[in-house]
Amino acid sequence: MAVKPRTDRPVAVVGAGVLGRRIGCVFVATGYNVHIHDVSTSVLDSALSYIDAHKEEFSLMPRISKEKEEISGLDKENGEKSETETAITKIDLESYTQAPFGTCKTFTKLDATVHDVWLAMEVVPEKLEVKRDVFADLDAKTPADCILASNSSSFKSSLMSCSVSSERRSKVLNVHFTMPPSIRTVELMTNGETDPHVVTYLEDVLGECGLLPVTARRESTGFVFNRLWAAVKREILQILSEGTSDPSEIDLLWEHMFKNGPLPCQLMDQVGLDTVAFIEDTYVKERGLHSSGTLDWLRKEYIEKGRLGRKTKKGGLYPPLTRSATAKETPCDPQSAAKDIYMLDVGLGSNSRDVSQVHHNGKIVRLNLATQKLTPVMVGQNLPDGIDVSLKAQRIFWTNMGRSTAVCDGSVWSANLDGSDVRCLVPQGKVHTPKQIAALESRQEVYFADREGTSVHRCKFDGSNHEILVKRNVDKSMALLDQMRLWCVGVAIDTEKSLIKGGRGQVSRAGLEIPDGEMPDTRSDIEIMWDDLPEPIDIEIDSETQTLYWTDRGEHPLGCALYRAYVGGEKIDFQKVILARHFHEPIGLKLDKVNGIVYVADLGGEFIFGFVE
Repeated sequence: MAVKPRTDRPVAVVGAGVLGRRIGCVFVATGYNVHIHDVSTSVLDSALSYIDAHKEEFSLMPRISKEKEEISGLDKENGEKSETETAITKIDLESYTQAPFGTCKTFTKLDATVHDVWLAMEVVPEKLEVKRDVFADLDAKTPADCILASNSSSFKSSLMSCSVSSERRSKVLNVHFTMPPSIRTVELMTNGETDPHVVTYLEDVLGECGLLPVTARRESTGFVFNRLWAAVKREILQILSEGTSDPSEIDLLWEHMFKNGPLPCQLMDQVGLDTVAFIEDTYVKERGLHSSGTLDWLRKEYIEKGRLGRKTKKGGLYPPLTRSATAKETPCDPQSAAKDIYMLDVGLGSNSRDVSQVHHNGKIVRLNLATQKLTPVMVGQNLPDGIDVSLKAQRIFWTNMGRSTAVCDGSVWSANLDGSDVRCLVPQGKVHTPKQIAALESRQEVYFADREGTSVHRCKFDGSNHEILVKRNVDKSMALLDQMRLWCVGVAIDTEKSLIKGGRGQVSRAGLEIPDGEMPDTRSDIEIMWDDLPEPIDIEIDSETQTLYWTDRGEHPLGCALYRAYVGGEKIDFQKVILARHFHEPIGLKLDKVNGIVYVADLGGEFIFGFVE
């Protein structure tokens, strides 16, 4: 059943680090008032900024509504009814919180943080003595009816219960958050004396917060998932220490074997390698495991060298990111890189009753990165292919290829971010097969490539001043492959200096303006940058670093890949580097230049993002 957020007393979170601030945001987004404590004012300021920036995203996590019924089982030995068990009969993933946001206050003094709270969560470093001290302080300073919860993933709360009074122990338990909002699981576990009603109540609270609560049926070091995860981590560290493989190959194997799970090496870097070591120490000690090929190696090669993961400039299992000056001004957090991503579904794979209408099943969808929820923004599109967004204009721009490549029936469109105020910028008959589109906000212009039209166009945001900038002349007597080399598929704008276009096998560039006295089909300033590529599709450029990126959907081993090349400087070095391979015909490409992230979508239906090195 739904639980109405308590507003009479706050929730306390002790520890404002990577996970503490996320836990605070979970409660604020659902309407709870939160007190967050840390000894560092800078960490508190950062946590408060994070919560303020992301509470709306967290509020969009679907609420988990469970309907339970008691069922009786049979005793396997004598056939008699056993004790009743609780079964979940319904999980509602479509409802969202309607409560207004709660407040968040920060404190450096524990007394002021917890004096009137109903729930206190400790999220301090994974060291047992530190946690015991915190629990002793919480027991002394919180109200008698306050629930005390530990976020520890390796220490049982019974190991901390010795620090609290016997009267309090029925209100002590583990509540382990994973990494909301991207990973919404949260595991609860008794300390052996926890009141079952406390566990049930918190299950309902956390479900209403949009999390996926799972309760361990007995005390267990590492709960359920973390016991599995611990074994995976130990084996990975053993593989790395032996030199058998490297982090990227391990994550590649994991990604293809377990599509929906977190990539293990990236997750260890995100959590922090020092935290990984603290957690693993518990397993080593409790189970008598050897640490020479795992933890000892991790400490020597990474932790002692200050390579703790993404929270340090030296990186971790993965090298540190090298980002542009703009990116360096903003802390990189893949969960905060963007709130929404707009994507195209061409619609050819839709289950249409009338196959003749399949070309009108395209749509634009919005992906919320916090909840992974897809929301249709525009439907009934005629084979959409290119999309870009202008945040200044608050509009989407996209291209429709049209029903047939044999006729000139493509079009270019625009709409508000919510799909309203739809406008046709370039109607059918004016463009053949428009593909990638790029918005240049400083000039209120969109540029788009026309594949079969072998041309590059531009127009204003309102559709005015439509003109052709580049036109490649195709001789019908040419071989088909030679004609295809003149196609214009991808387009990118290098600030206001030049446009770069991609086609089958080629990437070339020219100025934004046609040279005086010349025509689109007689331009003398077109420079071919590469002429030997398998099949480049979408292209993007980081003008600040003069780095070009493109997807290539050609054949393996050089195709189905993401490329990068530096294209600036007096002596231009067109040496290209493959950043990633083994896509299923990669098409869509977009750079988040501020956070240093590249997004790729392929025809296999996958949406992938990775960090730009």
